Amino acid sequence: MDNNSRTGPEKDHYKARLENGELMLVPYCACGCVLNEDYFCENCGRKCRCYQIYCADAQTLELVQSYIRKSPQFSAYTAHQAEHE
Repeated sequence: MDNNSRTGPEKDHYKARLENGELMLVPYCACGCVLNEDYFCENCGRKCRCYQIYCADAQTLELVQSYIRKSPQFSAYTAHQAEHE
């Protein structure tokens, strides 16, 4: 089965939003737990690697995609608009 067509987070990821004009990225494990600065998931007992970014809205997505295009630091990431919960 091809999971590429699915739009929800199945992997470690960031949730991105704009807060007072600043980009805020919060890391999450694939299991749904918020990660600390060391990216270690207490629930799964593993170190997570976040390369997907789920953006809260179109404006955030546009900004993140701009970073991905322009900055080598972001070149390994992919951005998606998050589904509303």
